[in-house]
Amino acid sequence: MPANLLKVYSALLELSHLTENDRKSSLKRVFRRDFEESDRDFLGKPIRPTKNINGDIDLDNLFHHLITVGSTIEDVQGNVGRIFDLYRSERLHWVKFHLENSHLEEIQVFSTEERDEKKRRNVNRTYLYNKTEKYVVVLEPQRSGLDYYLLSAYYLNKEYSIKQMNKKIKRKLSQIL
Repeated sequence: MPANLLKVYSALLELSHLTENDRKSSLKRVFRRDFEESDRDFLGKPIRPTKNINGDIDLDNLFHHLITVGSTIEDVQGNVGRIFDLYRSERLHWVKFHLENSHLEEIQVFSTEERDEKKRRNVNRTYLYNKTEKYVVVLEPQRSGLDYYLLSAYYLNKEYSIKQMNKKIKRKLSQIL
């Protein structure tokens, strides 16, 4: 498990041989190192996790979101939610790399306005899209313009994912927000 703390981009974290508890523990250590124990920023602006319903910063929710994917599958109690995603999880340490190295030629950075169905309004999002690795980090500029929320990061492993990303690029704003 400690070997995952030594992994650097573009190596993948080793998770498949671990039990569920060991896997979560290993991922939590990587998350703690990259997000809890160090300051993250992008373009000189701090990056924060989204707030929960009470308005408190919720690192556990961010961690859960970065290692799971939305699902329509019901659990034993009939709840629909998020399930573990190996593709996201084995690339958890890539988020930090992309935020720190967004200037690299392989990473395309752009902002776009898009509809957020949960919020029922248009929102601005900033994407760090690595075409070579088919990986994206999604940030939402805060209204103040002083910092960002880290919304998501994921591997584009679905056939339609690249097409969706190309549509976003076509609608990109003239400046990065």
